[in-house]
Amino acid sequence: MKIAVIGASGNAGSRITAELARRGHAVTAIARHPEKIARLEGVIPTQGDAADEPGLTRLLRGHNAAISSIHFLASDPRKLIGAAKASGVGRYLVVGGAGSLEVAPGVRLVTTPGFPAQYKAEAQKGGDFLDLLRQERELNWTFLSPSALFAPGERTGRFRLGTDQLLTGTDGKSWVSFEDFAVALADEIDRPAHIRRRFTVGY
Repeated sequence: MKIAVIGASGNAGSRITAELARRGHAVTAIARHPEKIARLEGVIPTQGDAADEPGLTRLLRGHNAAISSIHFLASDPRKLIGAAKASGVGRYLVVGGAGSLEVAPGVRLVTTPGFPAQYKAEAQKGGDFLDLLRQERELNWTFLSPSALFAPGERTGRFRLGTDQLLTGTDGKSWVSFEDFAVALADEIDRPAHIRRRFTVGY
């Protein structure tokens, strides 16, 4: 497949780009500074700006899928969704956040007393992005939320999937590596199972 990754030089985006290349997909790796993108077979580093809706539309056109992997506070979800729709891309997948996951029925993690203050604005913006997507009737979107701790680690291929509830391991921790998150997202592209839905991944 031909897949575009917006934010391909970031922590999650770089791992997703590498995972897709590993599977033989043709990847258009979009970043403001494409020189930061690792040179991999099947990957074309491409300069692009998420704030430039017309420019992004042109870059996404002709792809089977597009993945958005950029900070919510550094982007406008309406422009990203608009570019995805205008481009006619087959699927639009978003690297989500854990803040919008539920810890009890109707209670999002971001609203709990212990949620770190420094991440609150980003998490709330991610929840707003998900709410916007849930209003979409044309776009084939998917929103993948990581667990509470999203950090560098190993590519194990062993993880659990959930829907709207925060996943917690038997050790009480809620986390997933960037590498296994990338595996879960690539799996969703190869074998679609969450069209117009959010899901989550963790250990």
